[in-house]
Amino acid sequence: MTASPSGGLAQRAEIYEALKAALDAGQACGSATIVQGAGAGRKLAVLPDRTLGSLGSEMFDLLVRQSLRDTLEAERSITSTIMDPETGEEIEVFFEVFPAPPVLLIFGAVHVAQALTKLGKLLGFRVIVSDARAKLATSERFPEADQIIQAWPDDTLSQLELPPSTYVAILTHDPKFDEPALLGAIETHARYIGAVGSRKTNANRRERLIEAGLSEESLARIRGPIGLDIGAETPEEMAVSIMAEIIAVRHQREGGPLTRATGNIRGERTTS
Repeated sequence: MTASPSGGLAQRAEIYEALKAALDAGQACGSATIVQGAGAGRKLAVLPDRTLGSLGSEMFDLLVRQSLRDTLEAERSITSTIMDPETGEEIEVFFEVFPAPPVLLIFGAVHVAQALTKLGKLLGFRVIVSDARAKLATSERFPEADQIIQAWPDDTLSQLELPPSTYVAILTHDPKFDEPALLGAIETHARYIGAVGSRKTNANRRERLIEAGLSEESLARIRGPIGLDIGAETPEEMAVSIMAEIIAVRHQREGGPLTRATGNIRGERTTS
């Protein structure tokens, strides 16, 4: 239910406290603020269980709420120009999003996974490690992991509800583990799916997945060999390579050197 229109300090304080509470609980939320046009300064917030505030009219609020939800799913704060359907006026709105922590799901409790878990936690990811080998998938080897699942990939995936902000790293080097993990991950809305292996290994794996009925469109979602080309050799360097590619995907960047970058290096995107 949308609150009655108001740009007052009391409502701003209510929105701020509600956003803070959602963030403290690790829940996704966001706000939209008119920065130019009629009603400048008005604010609307989308929370997990409700909407607070108004930008002036019910129809405009409806448009903005949908845009805010789309922006929240994309995990990008933006400034966008939206036409008010009631007045025809173009209004500039700042969408500020606070996504829930992204999920890093690692299949294969190997040495690279240990380094990747540490790096993922450092960067604010919720890290889940899965391996059917009980001697490897332990809290002693992965003290930073949020969750350790001793199970085969299909059993692991059946236990989890993965949001779109999920990044899957398959590090097993074993077809009986990595191919079920790939087939299961493809069925999710995970934003990133990467698998270790040489070019030849990935080519052979691709042929087997096609024989298993996987479409070209689904295969295109798989990044293999996993990671960016930085010459990584040690487990720690490989973890950096993998996480760098994940960050690039998360922010919709190519991952090349900044000396060749065009446009903004960092910061919000502006759309119209």
